[in-house]
Amino acid sequence: MENRPLATCAGDQAIFSSVYSILMQQLPREPMEWRRSYGRPPKMIHLEANFVQFKEELIPKEGNRALLTFPFLHIFWTDCCDTEAYKATAKDDITKWQNILKAYSSSDWLIVVVESDAKKKNKTNILPRTSIVDKIRNDFCNKQSDRCVVLTDPLKDSSRTQESWNTFFSKLRTLLLMSFTKNLGKFEDEMRTMREQRTESGWSFCEYFMVQEELAFVFEMLQQFEDALVQYDELDALFTQYVVNYGAGDGANWLTSFCHPVQNWNGLILRKPIDMEKRELIQKNKATLLDLRSYLFSRQCTLLVFLQRPWEVAQRALELLQNCVQELKLLEVSVPVGALDCWVFLSCLEVLQRIEGCCDAAELENNSCHTVGLWSYATEKLKSLGYLCGLISEEGPDSEDLKRTVDVLSGLGAERPETANSPQSPYKTLNEALSSVESFEKHYLDLSHTAIEMYQTIGQVRSSQLLGKDLADFYMRKGEPQKAEMYLQEALKTYQAEGWPLLIAHTRKQLAECQKQLQQTQNYLQTSSLLAGDDNLTETERIHFCQEILNLTQQPDSGQDDRLLLGMEGFLQLQSLCFKPVCAMVHVGGLLEIELTVHSLMPLPVHLHQLSIHLNLSVSKDTSKRSSELGSRSRNVNGIFLFPSGPIGHPSPRNKQPFIELCELYEQSPSDSSLNSSGIICKNMHLLFGRQESSSSLERSSGLAVEDAAHVLRTTDILLKPGINTIHFKTEAKEAGTYTLRQLCASVGRVQFTLPHIYPIIQYEVYSQEPLLKLQPMTDSLLAGISQSVTFTIQTGHYTVKSGDTLQLSITDTLPILHSASSTATVSTSSGDKISEAPLTIQSSGKLTSITLPLAPAYHQIEFQLHVICHLPSTLPTPPDTERPSTDLKANRKAQEKTKLDMPCMTSIEQKISIDCPWTIYSTLISLTFNIPFTAKHLLLSSGPRKYLQVCVYNLSHIGFQLFDPQLVEVTNSSELDFVPMNSLNQQCMYSKQATFFLWEFKWSQEPGASLHCQFSVSFTPLTGQELGLMKPFTYELKLDNFCTLYDVKAEIFPPFGAEMCKTGTLCNLEVSIVRLSELTEVDKDEALVDCDGYCTTKLMYEVVDNSSNWAVCGKSSGVISMPLAARATHKVRMEVMPLFAGFLPFPDIRLFKYLPFQPSQSGQMDTDSLIENDSLSLDRNLDDQVDSSSLRSRGSTHSSGSSEHKGVPMPRLLPFSTGQVFNTSASMQILVIPSQDEHMLEINVT
Repeated sequence: MENRPLATCAGDQAIFSSVYSILMQQLPREPMEWRRSYGRPPKMIHLEANFVQFKEELIPKEGNRALLTFPFLHIFWTDCCDTEAYKATAKDDITKWQNILKAYSSSDWLIVVVESDAKKKNKTNILPRTSIVDKIRNDFCNKQSDRCVVLTDPLKDSSRTQESWNTFFSKLRTLLLMSFTKNLGKFEDEMRTMREQRTESGWSFCEYFMVQEELAFVFEMLQQFEDALVQYDELDALFTQYVVNYGAGDGANWLTSFCHPVQNWNGLILRKPIDMEKRELIQKNKATLLDLRSYLFSRQCTLLVFLQRPWEVAQRALELLQNCVQELKLLEVSVPVGALDCWVFLSCLEVLQRIEGCCDAAELENNSCHTVGLWSYATEKLKSLGYLCGLISEEGPDSEDLKRTVDVLSGLGAERPETANSPQSPYKTLNEALSSVESFEKHYLDLSHTAIEMYQTIGQVRSSQLLGKDLADFYMRKGEPQKAEMYLQEALKTYQAEGWPLLIAHTRKQLAECQKQLQQTQNYLQTSSLLAGDDNLTETERIHFCQEILNLTQQPDSGQDDRLLLGMEGFLQLQSLCFKPVCAMVHVGGLLEIELTVHSLMPLPVHLHQLSIHLNLSVSKDTSKRSSELGSRSRNVNGIFLFPSGPIGHPSPRNKQPFIELCELYEQSPSDSSLNSSGIICKNMHLLFGRQESSSSLERSSGLAVEDAAHVLRTTDILLKPGINTIHFKTEAKEAGTYTLRQLCASVGRVQFTLPHIYPIIQYEVYSQEPLLKLQPMTDSLLAGISQSVTFTIQTGHYTVKSGDTLQLSITDTLPILHSASSTATVSTSSGDKISEAPLTIQSSGKLTSITLPLAPAYHQIEFQLHVICHLPSTLPTPPDTERPSTDLKANRKAQEKTKLDMPCMTSIEQKISIDCPWTIYSTLISLTFNIPFTAKHLLLSSGPRKYLQVCVYNLSHIGFQLFDPQLVEVTNSSELDFVPMNSLNQQCMYSKQATFFLWEFKWSQEPGASLHCQFSVSFTPLTGQELGLMKPFTYELKLDNFCTLYDVKAEIFPPFGAEMCKTGTLCNLEVSIVRLSELTEVDKDEALVDCDGYCTTKLMYEVVDNSSNWAVCGKSSGVISMPLAARATHKVRMEVMPLFAGFLPFPDIRLFKYLPFQPSQSGQMDTDSLIENDSLSLDRNLDDQVDSSSLRSRGSTHSSGSSEHKGVPMPRLLPFSTGQVFNTSASMQILVIPSQDEHMLEINVT
């Protein structure tokens, strides 16, 4: 019978028997919410129960902790229908039943009254049903009336019956769950109290184990497998903690019972839900550590299978087996040799077969990552048993091995009945594997290959290689090295890729022994060279492998085909390389030395017969192309190439991706050597994109090949000592080109060590250079007008400068060469070492200058300096004046400020020099750019009719100058105009980025013309103290038009009548006086001139504006007047203005324009240019700012730029005066304005 909550049934057993099947079927159908204490989440459970006949023996006594046999509910069944029967028998039976329950303090009971219609028909004197029920409730259920329920005709199929059944089952489930919760909580409290007493003496873990397992059984009974698993996990953790504490010296007394020697090691038992044998041993406190662990895991396994988590079984099993091995050591349990390996092996197979029994093949394959650890662990333990029993050897087991085999198998005992019929049971597998060498090999290889395939499937390459290495060891012990080599090579490949030096050394030793047995001489020597240079081995081992190599090199060489090629990575390491000369460039016929520093990894001195460097020559077909290798970045400041440094004895794997061999490519123009294009090319693309052989071994040297190079550097008879060695190579350059160091070969007898590729890329260049002439200035920029130094550099190349060779320079008159008797030429080597210095002979004849060159051999350099001066041009281009001259002094002032901020740029002059060289028939054309250090601007200033001219000179260069002798002359040389200088100093210093101003006043005896053309000049010299020599002064030409003053404008502001001063907000009087200063001139003869019988007038427009918003102009602010063209003619305009602020306010601005009337064309067609006003001053003003409306109306037009209704109407034009024609006397005047009220408020806080 299954474990279910127990319920007893008393009273009429016939009634109970009739409804028993219905109870068992209907009770678990409806779920119930189970609410537990301590804040644990509620769960929905289906209640089941075992209903048994009531017996007093079933009621547990005090202290009994068995929950599985505990009756959670007592039910009394009766079908009494009349009062007499109830009083005669039923009442007494219920009373007796309740007295027994009270004696055992049991309060979980229920009375069921079964009503039948058949009995009602037979009994005429029966009371109504409610009378019997009420009687029972009054007698036995005073305070618990719900403990009595009625079941009506339980065997019939009616709605009334179904309703009574529903009520009954609801009450039954509720009472059963209430009783179960109450008693389970009490049991947990007692268990918790028992666990808290674990530190007291006499506490027994086995006794506590049985108590908590009882709780686990109850949860399993309720199908709460997760809660049941928690109980076993808590027991597991508690026991593990005690074992760990025991190992740390804090042991409990009860642990000694688990320290008995192991006498049985038959593995885990997972095929039965409960292993009653081991449970009984635990209950009797006679279980060993393996018994307890086996039983505990079997229960966990059962629950995990119920929870459909078989993969967690595999994970827990692997942890269990590994922990048990450690716990046996901590508890110092005596274990026979091989017993633990047997127990682990059998347990692994048992777990795997248990998982296979509950999963299909597809699930097993998809979840092999969970079981592969067990396969690997089983393989490892079977291998240990094979070593122990002598099954892994060429000779086979001896008598001692057979005796150990018998002892190991004796501890297994008899096979368990549940596995007796299984042909692949762990018991049979182990017995068969240890029965013979062939059988062991079969089972071991099957397990190994299965585990290796699983590891490879899930991507755990390291674990797969580790098992492969064990297989290699197995084959080596079996005398089959040809099968072991593959696994060793694969393992070594993995270790090298991940960088495990100790594992690499150990695996190489195994591989060397394997290759030696296979008589693979070349591979064995390659591996021996790597081991001899490995500092992870002992000195004795390294010497042994080195001697193996030397012994073979001493054998006689049978011919070229008998040569053995080995990799150099284990023989020596390159440290550094240095060229002499350090620039790694030498001309044809020159001597080149190479100093190579290497580190010998051999523990013994080795005599090298020859050490050679194979070179690759690259010759560029286009001599205008020049390559600069990017590999030179590995060179330090001393010109030494440093090779990548790594741990001594651990060269990088040969399958490492090679370095990218890049070089820069520049293409220059053959004519002027200017750069046309540049790029980057890869020179070893065949190595980078070549297909890599995945099956090639890292330790094989068959892939090595010595290039048949036409160019080789050799040195012979070298004693290579352990450690650092320096080797010298010497060669004479014969063929031009770029030589790349490709391979390094060291010959020791018939053995040749080869480094197939030298990285980083190292090159040296042998050049045959054409002569080259360069002309470079000594400064960043050349300045015109002063002496400048330029450097001539001649690289002789393959040409030898002979006596009488000259340079012929063709120059212009504006670029003379300054001779100096102290000029010398320096002859130096291509590396910059000075050889000689000779005087320079320069002869000039017209535009031709001849320079005699000193004697110089090929591939040398001649350098000398010359002084040249570029004359300044007589005229400079005048900067464009994009703005119309203004009569406003403020506008002029703003223009000056803007000029100071915006510094102009220097103007450049290009000079070309044609040079004829003795080594070529073609002329070399060189261009030099000179910058003019100065620029100038002028400004016309007025003071009434008096005129002044200001000239500003800017120094745009980076040096300072001394300016002197400034002059201003008229180009036309008229006698009526004189320039009076206002400059106080004749000499002035002008530093870099500074400006100097010069001022002259115009004096004339008669009225000057309308146009004036002048020239300004100033002499200069640098502050550095150069001689004047051929330096010419700086000149600047300027032109002035209509510069005489025609009108004088003056404004006056008067306070209101009766007031002494102007006040804010009060209207004041503004009087504008316009005075004509001269008679009729040619300038006045325009469209506005009106001649009436010799009385000439012109139209002027005035405008009063205040851009600073200090004044409000009231009324008309502009108007048109008729001005007589006579000296001292005056026109006054009055208007009202209102000051808006107090203080000294500047006067409003007074503007004056020429007013030109509209004139139609002669053909009668309207001039389209006059339809739209093109003057921005008249188009951008409002109506209030326009001319007098009465004046405009007299001409038949109105003026309003704020509206577009007048578009297309003929409009008059406004023409501003030229600079200096109008002088504003009151431009800088101010007037004091006081506030309208002189009231001030002062707040004072007194505390």
